[in-house]
Parts: sequence; structure tokens; C-alpha cells
Amino acid sequence: MPPFSRRARRAAALCPLALLGLSLSAGAQTFTQDHPGQYTQSDIATGYDVYRTQCAHCHGPFGDQVSGIDLRRRVFKRSSTDEDLARVITSGISGTGMPPIALKPPELTGVVAYIRAGFDQTTDVTVGDATRGRSIFEGKGECGSCHRVRGRGPRSAPDLSDIGLARTPAALRRSLIDPTSAMVPINRPVRIVTRDGRTIRGRRLNEDTYTVQVLDADEKLLSIAKSDIRTFVVETTSPMPSYKAKLTADEIADVLAYLLTLREP
Repeated sequence: MPPFSRRARRAAALCPLALLGLSLSAGAQTFTQDHPGQYTQSDIATGYDVYRTQCAHCHGPFGDQVSGIDLRRRVFKRSSTDEDLARVITSGISGTGMPPIALKPPELTGVVAYIRAGFDQTTDVTVGDATRGRSIFEGKGECGSCHRVRGRGPRSAPDLSDIGLARTPAALRRSLIDPTSAMVPINRPVRIVTRDGRTIRGRRLNEDTYTVQVLDADEKLLSIAKSDIRTFVVETTSPMPSYKAKLTADEIADVLAYLLTLREP
């Protein structure tokens, strides 16, 4: 199901201008609560074609060529919901360089899906409810037992305070379903054996020519001279568990919605 309700899609099929009258009160949320919706790979691919031909010449291939706006990272000046985006696209913004763009309903659905998916065409994306997602994050999911958010929580896993800006929705979903496949190099755990026989496990925070800085399992920051290291292994398996069996598909979508609201360092 694409991001608009079935009723709205039926209305749009009869009259493209119906999209301009979509109610912002019916199920709409503020941007801090994000935007429940399902964005299919087919819709996202359609949106890519529309964006490439209609939008990229002003917004750029990565959506960041207009000051104060970064479409790929979902940073907007005036839009918060899917319906807001649809209205801006089809109506334009008076007094700015944003003209109205006449699109067919599937094209409009597609370009909104492409933007909401963070320009990622690799998979379907389902975004649930951020309020429920926060409850799952802090409760059933036990995510706060490892991750730090906005100054609260441990430092044993990466800080997620700005993860909604740093990662696309599809990448975040992969992290929840298959953490190892989505692990970025800087977050790979390390195992160090020193020349005096100590074994240190933790996260590598920084490395230069002569030293490596590691946050160990007890959250102690260690700076280790490379000359004191016997073996240095960067693990390829994420210590984070998969939530594929622990959470339902709807719960994963809700957690994803919450993660997308985390946009402050």
C-alpha cells in the first residue's frame, strides 16, 4: 500500500486535483512523530524516474542543492506529512523557485515514496507509529540497554541520537532485521590482545598511526599504543540481535518510525 489511504487514492484516480485537498487532520502527524506509511519498491522506482526528470535539475541528484532543504535526509522547511509533500509538489510555493508540477496520481505517490525512502530503491519500506515505536524501543525491544539516545542510556553501542539523519529508512530496517549485513565499518566490534596478554573487546572510536582508541565492554575509554598490541581483530558479526523473530512486522515498523525521529546529535 502506498503512502496515501485507499479512499484518497480512489479519489485521486477520479480527479488528480483531489490530492491537493487531502486533509492534514485525518491521521496526520507532526514531523517529530514522523509519517506512517508503506512505500513499495515499485512506487519508489516510479518516484526515482519522476525525480530524475522533474526535480533533480533544481534539488540535485542527492536532494541537497536548495539551501535549508535536504530531501534525501528528509530535512524540509514546510512539509511534515506525506500530504504536505504532495501539496507542495503539485501547488508549488509562491514567491520561491518551487513551481507547481502536474503529476499523475501514481507519479505523485511515487515521488513522495522516493523522498520518504531516503532515495533508497533497494527495498519496500513500512513506517509505523513513532509513539508506539518509542515504547517498544524502551520496553519490549530493550534497545535502551545498549544504545544511548539524547544523553540517556549506556555507551556500549553506537549513540542513536541523530540516526534518523544518518541512515535511510531501508538501512535502519536492515539493521533491525539483519544487523550484521547493515553494520557500518566504524561500528564493527574489535578484539585486541596486548603483548602482556590482556584481551580487550569493545568499539573502536578512533585510530591514528600510533594508537587506537577503544570503548571497552565496561564503557571505559582506552587509548592503546599499537606497539603494545599483539593481535588486532575487527569482527564481522554484529553483537546486536536480530529483531525479526522478537518483534512483529508492525512493531518493527513502529520502531523504525521512532528511529527516524531521532535527528539531533
